[in-house]
Amino acid sequence: MAKKQQPAGDAARNELPGQPGPVPPPVAEPMQPGEPLPPKQDQDGPETVSPTGQPTGADQARVAQSGAYLTTAQGARLPDTDHSLKAGARGPVLLQDHHLREKITHFDHERMPERVVHARGAAAHGVFQGYGTAGEVSKAAFLAKDVETPVFVRFSTVLGSRGSADTVRDTRGFATKFYTEEGTFDLVGNNIPVFFIQDAIKFPDVIHAAKPHPDREIPQAQSAHDTFWDFVSLHTEATHHTLWNMSDRGIPRSYRMMEGFGVHTFRLVNAAEESVLVKFHWKPKLGVHSLVWEEAQLINGMDPDFHRRDLSDAIESGAFPQWELGIQVFPDTPEQTFEGIDLLDPTKIVPEELAPVQPIGLMTLNANTKNYFAETEQVAFHPGHLVPGIDVTDDPLLAGRLFSYLDTQISRLGGPNFAQIPINRPHAPVNDMLRDGMHQTAVHTGVAPYHPNSLDGGCPFLAGADMSAFIETPVKVPAASKVREAPASFSDHFTQPRLFWLSMTPPEREHIIAAYTFELNKCYEQAIKERTLQVLANIDTELCEEVATGLGLPAPAATEPLTAPDPSPALSQMGGTWPTDGRVIGIIADAEADLDGVRTARHAILDSGMVPLVIAPTGGTLDPDGDDPIHIQRTYAAARSVEFDALLVAGEPRAGADAYGARDAKAGTAQPPQAVDPRVLLLLTEAYRHGKAIGGWNGAERLLASAGITADEPGIAVGETSTAMVEELTQALGEHRAWDRFPANL
Repeated sequence: MAKKQQPAGDAARNELPGQPGPVPPPVAEPMQPGEPLPPKQDQDGPETVSPTGQPTGADQARVAQSGAYLTTAQGARLPDTDHSLKAGARGPVLLQDHHLREKITHFDHERMPERVVHARGAAAHGVFQGYGTAGEVSKAAFLAKDVETPVFVRFSTVLGSRGSADTVRDTRGFATKFYTEEGTFDLVGNNIPVFFIQDAIKFPDVIHAAKPHPDREIPQAQSAHDTFWDFVSLHTEATHHTLWNMSDRGIPRSYRMMEGFGVHTFRLVNAAEESVLVKFHWKPKLGVHSLVWEEAQLINGMDPDFHRRDLSDAIESGAFPQWELGIQVFPDTPEQTFEGIDLLDPTKIVPEELAPVQPIGLMTLNANTKNYFAETEQVAFHPGHLVPGIDVTDDPLLAGRLFSYLDTQISRLGGPNFAQIPINRPHAPVNDMLRDGMHQTAVHTGVAPYHPNSLDGGCPFLAGADMSAFIETPVKVPAASKVREAPASFSDHFTQPRLFWLSMTPPEREHIIAAYTFELNKCYEQAIKERTLQVLANIDTELCEEVATGLGLPAPAATEPLTAPDPSPALSQMGGTWPTDGRVIGIIADAEADLDGVRTARHAILDSGMVPLVIAPTGGTLDPDGDDPIHIQRTYAAARSVEFDALLVAGEPRAGADAYGARDAKAGTAQPPQAVDPRVLLLLTEAYRHGKAIGGWNGAERLLASAGITADEPGIAVGETSTAMVEELTQALGEHRAWDRFPANL
């Protein structure tokens, strides 16, 4: 069943995203007993199916807290939860205090082991609708035309702990659980289409190298340290993934603006039992966009929850993010290669110019989670969760994942019954003959959980292909000796990194150079820097020379021939225009501004599917006695440019009374009274430096001039009305940034 759709415009007008509860709280503590409040309009939870996949028809509220009064876990009502049971007010706490024991014991066991990788995540519910275009290559029922399948998607960083920041330079996980009528299918991928290693036996090595140093547990959630660069400079099959990580792909603007990839090559099988090989792609409708490095660093301090907040706010405001699922299709030949590219090598891509991505369905995320722990933290993905029509290949990295994910879930979730946790329950009937174990919540009947049997009437029976049974593709395995080797085709570690480099635009190349320079300057050991420069020399001479200059080291000559692959424009993030749904516009104003223009701008921004946030000297409202007061969401003290995709200035707002360094360091050494607030100038100069669109009206050009910004520069708009400025900002936002402000020397 699809999640309930929410009209985007109405939702955006009803409330600004970020409201903690479904109704505003009173100032005084509520004292009149009442039932628990319902969830917010944007929230949904796992569908109510039984532990064995049967629809129960129960309202989701039936599996949440109920009753107006506080109780024990056994349902006994409690008169007090603030004081332990004592022998007198100053006496010792009594051992018989069962409420204290239950409350503290449960608290002591609230946490479970976090994921070794992908520990920090954010997730949402949604629906996938098949286009029917995959019918020729796959018999999977959920890909048929107009079939709607509930999904749960978890995005994540790889290296950091649960408490790390969102906008670190890292690979991002993109894992999708399809609750299909034929069983659960998990597409467990990343936002980078290649991986650091070719064989799963190296997975402990790359993660041990990339995690914080084991002696001090620093640096957290970063690749800028010696062990990471020691490994990837010695293990050169990691070069391709590392280059993607050092590109803008390593710091996405939003989960909503991030591609997803299945990484591996999979096998699809159609109704005639004919097979093809494919690579899966998620293409965001909003385009693929990134932060600039300084912006990412500022966000990590100002709002370490930036990506998860952006996702939940967008869904709450009705700007539902969407991705098209697409496949690259290749013949299933014994060689399992395409245009000379080994399809079993997870460090290689197939350029889209050689094999176009064919859309097969649309995914819309339209509901936030009700409970982070129950859903986002307990969801269990596994590449081996497959359905008829989708099968694996002999990719050696995928083989290890098929073992590792199941093993991990047993460790994290306390036993083999993790599939019975509500967020993991299949939406197809389950009759698995698996019994007992920790956290068994199904109440099984029958006496014969074995096959064959007669005592249970022979049930469960085996299904044939005509009954949607999952049957592994009968691929012929060549006769060979047992060896610990890799195919010769796996040994080319530099052609595809060079392809990626040559496909970048000049600004993107500059960002890659800056990333390598920043990261390597954080390393302590000189030998690691020199060794990495040798790796870069085998990608591109100019890349190596520019990074070497930043490190103060000589640039070595290449030891491998530099190939001349045709660039792939599809690898670049620049050059197109995209929708602006969910973008955040900061409107800088004060009580003396053109408030009618501010109101008009707010409504125009909302009508465009974006989110306006008013920034003023103090909190409260502008024009509080008017018919339509303007609520202030940010003050000069609380705002920072990185929160906003664009800024709109209403005239020349006055300085705030707190615009001095002792009160707010962002104000610098200035002392009141001041004509221009230094924090407003900081907002503008940072936004300008990061290539963001800036507009203004009613004399705003004078304020922009104070910030060193002129109206004739790319992405800057000054006019007579706020309506015209919103139109110009929206057009500029379609290109994400004013890239012409970033001159490149390359």
